[in-house]
Amino acid sequence: MTRKHDDQTIETLVGIAFDDMYRAQEFLSAARRLSANKRLVLKDAVIVAKNESGHAVVRETTDPQPARSAVSGAVWTGLIGLLLGGPVGWLAGTAVGAGAGAVTAKVLDYGIPDEWVAWFRDAVLPGTVTVALLVTELDREALIAEVERFQGARLVYANLDDLTLDRIRKALGEVVLGSVASVPDTIPEQPTS
Repeated sequence: MTRKHDDQTIETLVGIAFDDMYRAQEFLSAARRLSANKRLVLKDAVIVAKNESGHAVVRETTDPQPARSAVSGAVWTGLIGLLLGGPVGWLAGTAVGAGAGAVTAKVLDYGIPDEWVAWFRDAVLPGTVTVALLVTELDREALIAEVERFQGARLVYANLDDLTLDRIRKALGEVVLGSVASVPDTIPEQPTS
């Protein structure tokens, strides 16, 4: 999965599986810390948990949600409406902003494409939890140093070069047998946007 936006920013998708939710949450916190320290830009994160009977649950963690976007849109346009048109402007601005924010969140999904969320849902092994991160401006050395703390986790997928994939696997304690690309058998089609 490689997408470029208008600004030519390359997105990297990384999925790492854990044996329990606590380690997965800890890894997500570590990714957020890397983002706060400007070692990557975290665009989206999805947690996919599958119980022993194979039932999968997906939780999107950072992708803009319609309700949150509606509130944000309502606040900003309401404030502008209040400044320009008084109380009537505030009411009109709030209504317009809420609708625009909700529609924008539904139409402009900059997170992990739904096809990839479905792929991870199928790829996750029963009894495990996978954290999928969509990042830009990735400091690969910082990521590798961070994943060393998560020995026993497994790399599910990453659209990185073979050398970096091998280094991540080694950091996780996986056996690395030469340079093997981490490409799934069936890859969702690239979004056309």
